[in-house]
Amino acid sequence: MDEEIKKEIRKMTLQNAFEHGGETRDKIILGKILGTKPEFRTKVKEISIEISEIVSNVNQLSIEEQKKEIEEKYPEILTPKEKIKEREGLPELKNAQQGNVVTRFPPEPNGYPHIGHAKAAIINSEYAKMYGGKFILRMDDTNPEAERMEYHAAIKVGLEWLGIEFDVVKSTSDDMEVFYEKGIELINSGKAYICKCKREDISKNRRERKACKCSREDVDKNISNWEKMETKFNPGEAIVRFRGDMQADNAVMRDPVLFRIIEGKHYTVGEKYRIWPSYDFAVAIEDSIDGITHAFRSKEFELREELTEAILDSLNMRKPQQGFFSRLEFKGMPISKRIIKPLIEERKVSWYDDPRLPTLEALKKRGIKPEAIRKFIMSLGLTKANTLAPFDSLEAFNRKFVDESSIRLYMITSPRKLSVKKFTITSVEISNHPVNDLGKRNIEVDGNFYISGEDAENLKEGEQVRLLGLGNILITKYGEELEGEYVKDGDITNIPKIQWVSQKTGHKIKIIIPKILFIDEKFNEDSLEELDAYCEPHYLQLKEGEEIQFIRFGYCRKDSQNQAIFTHK
Repeated sequence: MDEEIKKEIRKMTLQNAFEHGGETRDKIILGKILGTKPEFRTKVKEISIEISEIVSNVNQLSIEEQKKEIEEKYPEILTPKEKIKEREGLPELKNAQQGNVVTRFPPEPNGYPHIGHAKAAIINSEYAKMYGGKFILRMDDTNPEAERMEYHAAIKVGLEWLGIEFDVVKSTSDDMEVFYEKGIELINSGKAYICKCKREDISKNRRERKACKCSREDVDKNISNWEKMETKFNPGEAIVRFRGDMQADNAVMRDPVLFRIIEGKHYTVGEKYRIWPSYDFAVAIEDSIDGITHAFRSKEFELREELTEAILDSLNMRKPQQGFFSRLEFKGMPISKRIIKPLIEERKVSWYDDPRLPTLEALKKRGIKPEAIRKFIMSLGLTKANTLAPFDSLEAFNRKFVDESSIRLYMITSPRKLSVKKFTITSVEISNHPVNDLGKRNIEVDGNFYISGEDAENLKEGEQVRLLGLGNILITKYGEELEGEYVKDGDITNIPKIQWVSQKTGHKIKIIIPKILFIDEKFNEDSLEELDAYCEPHYLQLKEGEEIQFIRFGYCRKDSQNQAIFTHK
């Protein structure tokens, strides 16, 4: 084995022993080394032998001898720990040591990431930062029927957009051999068995708290059936069940599934495996061998905490501290794939980036900034109270980020023509922002303008109106098309002040306005409005994706040269 790895194992062993009264255990060090060196998961047996020898040697040293070796070889271990800097909304962790916290985010690549994924990723990421620890992205890819590389890639892209960084990136399927090893260990110890009952019988027995005849089979029969699951049994014909407690009030503990047969091509390992671990089994084993110290999940998994601990206790494996938080979704914007997928298939929404959806792709397209999402989520904290937030609660955070950097442009809808006589101006220079220095733009004018139909309705012959940035106009003729005369030094008090677009240079665009997707659980057929508008030619100079504030209308994101998407007021 590499000497550097041996040195790292000894350093971890000395540190853990010294911090825990002079003694440590093999499994603790194994979890730590696998958390920092994931490539050694395929050499667990080899590493375990080395760890066992080093742990035995270190435990025989007195605490004074341990400290002396640390001072001579690893003095950084004794460096005073940096004071924990609390993050907004996140309380300090129990049983947490600065520098030793390991958290993870384990999304299943079976759909596009949404605001709920963002909450889980951000909370776990922030705790790792708070304690100077490590953060693992672990793709929970143990269901070949539902998972695709497209979703795997979309999750990584979404997390990168949020600005989340990981110390380790891995997939649950990397550890299939470990799951098999642990599964067989449970079968050999009598703590798991192969069940061949029909699905409806299993459900009935669990409801009635009755054990099935399969649970009485001996170890040899169960091992034989395990081997048949690898080659002979069809999907649904046999499963591996944990021997929990069929009398338990917590239904999760009534002999849950550990493995099932799934035939299908996995997007990375192909058809190498046909027995796949359940989520409950995989997450328990992975959290232990990855060295996770604090495992946070949304609260629908809270009843599974007991099962996770029971599985790890049965295998004498290290247990992480578990924590739970509320799910996050917006009113009228469901995050469930079961709802979103049919909407796409029925063409009620265009795709996962449709701006009416709460997916990260959709929020990005709508013009929501990742910094706003982070601030919004941190403001909610670690509460377990249900969070069904109105979308405008996120908009309030986003407004702070887009306001200072969004240039202001004139834009009009329902255009009415206004021709101005005695107009002497040929161009005008206008500031891009009323407060911040975002430069200026020059607009060519010739006396022929478009003004908003709404503004035109309030004008009367003989009255003055002020065209913003240009001056006063006396309305001389009111009709479908308006006429006026330029008033050089007109009074600016108590007269309407309106925006305009030059007929000569105005650019026609379509503005997409997303609205609430579901009202009283019914799909809102009017949830997407399209608005024809004219805006300044400066719009064409902006980069796609840039945020704009159309004056008196709201913030919009430039989607293309001919289309903008309304973000919010």
